[in-house]
Amino acid sequence: MLITSRNFLLIALLLVSPVAADERAGKRYVIIHADDAGMSHSVNRATIDAMEKGIVSSASIMVPCPWFVEIAEYARTHPEKDFGIHLTLNNEWKRYKWGPVASREKVPSLVNKEGYLWQSVPEVAANAKADEVEIELRAQIDRALKFGVPVTHLDTHMGAVVSRPDLVEIYIKLGIEYKLPVLFSRAIGERTLKDYPALKGKSEQIVAALKRNKLPVLTGLAQFYGGRSQESRKETYLKTLRELKPGVHQIIIHCGYDDEELRAITNSAANRDGDRRIFSDPEVIAEIRKMGVEVISWKQFRAMRAK
Repeated sequence: MLITSRNFLLIALLLVSPVAADERAGKRYVIIHADDAGMSHSVNRATIDAMEKGIVSSASIMVPCPWFVEIAEYARTHPEKDFGIHLTLNNEWKRYKWGPVASREKVPSLVNKEGYLWQSVPEVAANAKADEVEIELRAQIDRALKFGVPVTHLDTHMGAVVSRPDLVEIYIKLGIEYKLPVLFSRAIGERTLKDYPALKGKSEQIVAALKRNKLPVLTGLAQFYGGRSQESRKETYLKTLRELKPGVHQIIIHCGYDDEELRAITNSAANRDGDRRIFSDPEVIAEIRKMGVEVISWKQFRAMRAK
């Protein structure tokens, strides 16, 4: 399921059962997915460039963020691209802030005393009322649709929507109601359960509900934050891709330009710039093709599972 701890571990979740047709055939697919579009102009530029010049096949948009309008306009005018909604309940940066999309009067439990979304996921879990979470997440999806974003899927910023069992239910409910796939993997590893105990014992139930509603579920999911150098990060990504089992996986990355704007927001500017460069590197792209791993989008994934 969703992997969030900003550590130096690579977490890969592998399918145990049941087996889809592509797995029986031994085929390997991957969605190269860029999180956090809409966060800043730097992130938007980098995400677009990595989709147009590189091998990034999907991205998700943070609707509450200041640069949402820019990426929404791009998504609307480039319907061939693949954009989901990065459902956002927290605002982790110290000086770069955003609030809810819904009016604060409707979602008072989602904001701190300054009126911004809670900074951390534990604060969301401790304070957010489920009915207000649903109001806010609907507002985010509806705003994206109002701006003409051809939404392909839903996922979650830092896993906040899977921090409590009742929020997990809302997440799946909204996917089914809006007829949108949600980011979920069919096997949940021990580390993920440690980070998100709300998922314990729920995997089979969630997968069954998604399947009943003809929504695809990933075979596996990987995300990597660490690495002492650009080269070591590249090798970790390539190693992960080489070792993918048959099925449909997603690798989550974060694109950016290591510029003054992004450095003023986050200390991850260099790594985000590195992700953009890695997945725009012709040598990396050629190596992935040589592995026989096919890069697809969420739209393609859904179409595959509909057959």
